[in-house]
Amino acid sequence: MTTLKTYLVALVVAAAIAIAPLAAVRLRGDGNGAESKERVTFKSGDLTLVGYLFKPAGNGPFPAVVWNHGSEPNPGGTRQFDSVASIFVPAGYVVFAPMRRGHSDSEGEYIGTARERETARNGAAAGQQLTTRLLETSQLDDQRAGLNLVKQLPYVDTTKLVVAGCSFGGIQTLLGAEANVGYRAAISISPAALNWGHNPGLESRLKSAVDHIDIPVFLLQPPKDASLGPAKVLGPMLERRNKASRWKIYPAVGPEDEQTHCFGGARGMHIWGADAVAFLKEVLR
Repeated sequence: MTTLKTYLVALVVAAAIAIAPLAAVRLRGDGNGAESKERVTFKSGDLTLVGYLFKPAGNGPFPAVVWNHGSEPNPGGTRQFDSVASIFVPAGYVVFAPMRRGHSDSEGEYIGTARERETARNGAAAGQQLTTRLLETSQLDDQRAGLNLVKQLPYVDTTKLVVAGCSFGGIQTLLGAEANVGYRAAISISPAALNWGHNPGLESRLKSAVDHIDIPVFLLQPPKDASLGPAKVLGPMLERRNKASRWKIYPAVGPEDEQTHCFGGARGMHIWGADAVAFLKEVLR
């Protein structure tokens, strides 16, 4: 099987950019400055994808976070991106949330549809193998296309780029960090927690990714995630790889739903925000 790095060497990502401004919005945060939000279209190969761009007040240059959503089919129809932006934008970060192919308004086939079709034809193992392959190829292509957009923004400090995300987005975070495409740090939340113990090929792929990540990674999980295997297995591997990396399983306190996968989603995920900002402040110096 062609390795991911070999695949990336041959990859040519088209990144034609068209930015369609939306009305400026006030994001939940510390209230400093008028943050803005824009709907952005960009190209990944022949597909037109959509994302949301959040910017602090001022001219920059700002560090930037590329936020990877999970497997949900319509991330753009939720408060997820605003919620994530309200963590990082008040701390002085640009946030870009690209929506991968088949999600929300982005062109292409939804990864869940592809998996269901393959499972129906060839069984569960084949569906799992296809999912892993798509995550490390076309899905990663889309993340990289979003990163290329961010690199072209005149108010972004391209020496301080961060990759982050939860669930499938946590997987994308680790694969993006492995790819050595310009990220300085990574925050991976609940990577593969819903698949851990059920998809050995994906577990093996993430272990391989972690073995090739050179940047600092903060891997974190809520206490009642579907599986705590990702933190317990990948966390120590990351720490051995880079002394600035760390992992954390949060204590079982607070509302019950905020202790579950992705910290309960957009409404409950802020418990990790201060730790994430502190981690980036330390490693991006």
